[in-house]
Amino acid sequence: MADKKIETVLVVIAMEAEAAPFVEHLKLTKDEPSLLNTPLPGISYSGTHGSTKVVAVCNGKDAIYGVDSVGTVSAALTTYAAIQAVKPDLVINAGTCGGFKAKGGAIGDVYLSSAFKNHDRRIPLPGFEAFGTYAVESPACPKLVAAAGLKVGVVSTGNSLDCTPTDAEVMKENDASVKEMEGAAIAQVAKMFGIPIIGIKSVTDIVDGDRPTGEEFMENLGAAAKALQDKLPKVIDFVAGKTAACL
Repeated sequence: MADKKIETVLVVIAMEAEAAPFVEHLKLTKDEPSLLNTPLPGISYSGTHGSTKVVAVCNGKDAIYGVDSVGTVSAALTTYAAIQAVKPDLVINAGTCGGFKAKGGAIGDVYLSSAFKNHDRRIPLPGFEAFGTYAVESPACPKLVAAAGLKVGVVSTGNSLDCTPTDAEVMKENDASVKEMEGAAIAQVAKMFGIPIIGIKSVTDIVDGDRPTGEEFMENLGAAAKALQDKLPKVIDFVAGKTAACL
């Protein structure tokens, strides 16, 4: 589908707080009922930006624990249901992330994915190691990078907010520029459907810094969400009517 013009964009965002400024800025309307199948708790918002149809989906709140359904399982389920409902030409995984000072990352930086990889699916069996990492390439987008003022790097995904020494070692092997909790799962589903995917990730915390991750994340979540509000419309403006191969 890399040669198909982009007319419908699906934006997958894990947390409602990450999505809210973007949804409000584009004046997207909450779908009632959600476009996602029950019993999924996901929320969908629909609208247009210029000539482009835009649907944003969030994983919603977990019915038992009452918190945002973060992580790869919820992300994969939401993405699968949303792609079936929306049939997008491009998937954008937007959200917050941890950056690395060793890679030049700083709070507030916004990255475009070059690829998605897992860092906590370690399967040391013949033939399974590559499956565990499950690298999915994003289309090269040099014109988009220049137009939107983005950094570029590998998005590395795991189901924990903290970082163990083993995680850190695998992320280094992954050449990760950002760490987060959903992207590789979303990318695997998009690849299954043959739909190009890019990630737009705003840095809330520094993985190899000296502050507790949770504390730094909560402190910078609002600012990171506003950075997404600024960058995402520019990205959608740029991709509209183009093919993924021309970005």
